Amino acid sequence: MIRRVTPEDVPAVTALVYELAEYEKARHECTVTESQLTAALFGEHPSVFGHVAVQDGAVVGTALWFRNFSTWDGVHGIYLEDLYVKPEFRGGGHGKALLAALARECTSQGYSRLSWSVLDWNAPSIAFYESLDAKAQDEWTTYRLSGDALARLAGQS
Repeated sequence: MIRRVTPEDVPAVTALVYELAEYEKARHECTVTESQLTAALFGEHPSVFGHVAVQDGAVVGTALWFRNFSTWDGVHGIYLEDLYVKPEFRGGGHGKALLAALARECTSQGYSRLSWSVLDWNAPSIAFYESLDAKAQDEWTTYRLSGDALARLAGQS
């Protein structure tokens, strides 16, 4: 079953985020807390949204996302920040069901696209996405400013 995330799901979703960070070999970079995730999802001005996959009453997967905006299309879209299903529950349709829920969110809201990133080495996920007819945006390179570099740029006038 796929449903919107609830405040009661936050501990399980936070744990899944840490599992994803471990899978992506970047656990040391993950510092999110349950209170941060609660505020982002359910605060006065939510900035993140989410769905969970539930099996036998337990949260076994999650999709965390936010709205972006296409200046070319003139409408919002969804950027999928995290999609994760516990390894022992993969192959059961949870990942596809989570993406289908986001696709329905897009179509029902008039959004023009559903986008996400995947690590180059993550062959199982790439194969899964391609099986859904998702297209790699190979002509784009992602850049990021964070940490000291972000602070240095912020300090410039």
